[in-house]
Amino acid sequence: MKKELYQWQEECLERWFSNNGRGIVQAVTGAGKTFLALTAAARLEKRLGRRLRVKIVVPTAALMRQWNQALREFLTDSCGDKGNSGDIRGEIGLRGGGHKGENGRRYMIYVINSARYELARKILAELRGGEAVLLIADECHHYGSGQNSLIFEFLPYIKPCGENFFSLGLSATLPSGEERQYLSSVLGREIYSYGMEEAGAMRTVCRYDIFHIGLEFRKEEREEYEEISEQMSRLSHKLQQMYPALRELGQRERYAMLSQITGGGDKRAAEAAARYLALSYKRKSVVCLASERVSCVCALIERLDVKKGILIFGERVSQAEELYGILQNKYPGRVGRYHSKMGRQANKNVLERFYTGEIHILIACKAMDEGVDIPEASVGIVLSGTASKRQRVQRLGRIIRKKEGKGRASLYYLHIADTSEDSCFLPETKESRIFEIEYQPGRHGFSHPIYDVAAEELIEDAENTGMDREKVEEVKRCLEIGQVRADWMMGQEEIEGKTQDAGRVRERNYWVCMKRMGRLRENRK
Repeated sequence: MKKELYQWQEECLERWFSNNGRGIVQAVTGAGKTFLALTAAARLEKRLGRRLRVKIVVPTAALMRQWNQALREFLTDSCGDKGNSGDIRGEIGLRGGGHKGENGRRYMIYVINSARYELARKILAELRGGEAVLLIADECHHYGSGQNSLIFEFLPYIKPCGENFFSLGLSATLPSGEERQYLSSVLGREIYSYGMEEAGAMRTVCRYDIFHIGLEFRKEEREEYEEISEQMSRLSHKLQQMYPALRELGQRERYAMLSQITGGGDKRAAEAAARYLALSYKRKSVVCLASERVSCVCALIERLDVKKGILIFGERVSQAEELYGILQNKYPGRVGRYHSKMGRQANKNVLERFYTGEIHILIACKAMDEGVDIPEASVGIVLSGTASKRQRVQRLGRIIRKKEGKGRASLYYLHIADTSEDSCFLPETKESRIFEIEYQPGRHGFSHPIYDVAAEELIEDAENTGMDREKVEEVKRCLEIGQVRADWMMGQEEIEGKTQDAGRVRERNYWVCMKRMGRLRENRK
């Protein structure tokens, strides 16, 4: 069945055509940028009334595979009974990521590493030969500097045939400053921005909840963190005396300036700046690798529905491997991991197993932050991460992509209290519900103040009505599970439906408890 465009996509295409088929689109992960771009290509070819050459540039081999699949499906839907799979495959060429397809196919998908040294020459030759060319730059924030910008080397030479060149840049998180200006100069200005708030309001992505889970350092970790922070404070004071401009800079600009100082002629300042940056990395590692993170994730998964598809995001391979070992022992055959040291084929295989439901928990490091399409996942756990807004938007985007039958998504963000780490995942997110929870390692459990007050009332009521001890314990078990979910926020009718659909007694008991919790919540309004 042919897919229909969302309203935002139609508006976006209208602006793109009004801008002569040039421009950049910034849209949240999962909103439909790929389908937008392929529709743009099809409509452009129809308007031109002749064949269009389409060049698609992506940053990774994983994204190449996704675009190849999406393009084949799109062309199949467009052709209907008129084309067959062999004809369609013959229209698409792949370059990079182990592929060395014929470079003259109508649709060419390049991994950037291969595109750097051949794409500009190819586009220029086709334009000079009278062809119309559309360049789609996916995740275009990667192509604004360094060797990657070589893909735009042809632009100064296309003036005589420039009316036949079209471009579309796609990104969830555009860069700022000079890099953004450069991208606008080569791809066209930003013509449309579609953020998390708009996507949530228009239901082009799943509704979602964010749980902030506060953790504490262990005693020795806290001592190490404070000692490093004290050393950094002394160095910062020293550097600000030498370079007063540092006081006025934001974190990103300050670190950039410190990096410049390390290579400067002032040996004393260079040593101080290098020491500060080294300590900063060390402190980040202490926060990132805090012992309670792995323990908290294990406690959390015990209370979640593993069948829903759980993505766990981490920063360090060592931490991911540690967690994998624990979870694989607990849930044998249902856990996988995806990271740079696994190898391309192993990562591809584990994604396939997650897609098909063979495994339900996938632990991923930075290798999955960008581009990998996993609509099956509806739960995300940020085991550890960076302060990068781009990374956070991409991680949330992994779980809010729409899929038939998929309900509300949940993201759990673990953070260490009273440190340099942010306590809020995405402060500007308005379309989500946010819950504040604390992990209590002593009892391998959680504290959720608002929920806990109602839960205690429910337990007290059960005890006062003479419920036997075994049933009271079952109520406590159900309430413990609900503590890290948002099920008690559902409407009574929806919960009743879940109760009726429950296949097991324990599952039914859980929904009965959530229904009573929901009533208590309603009564407190």
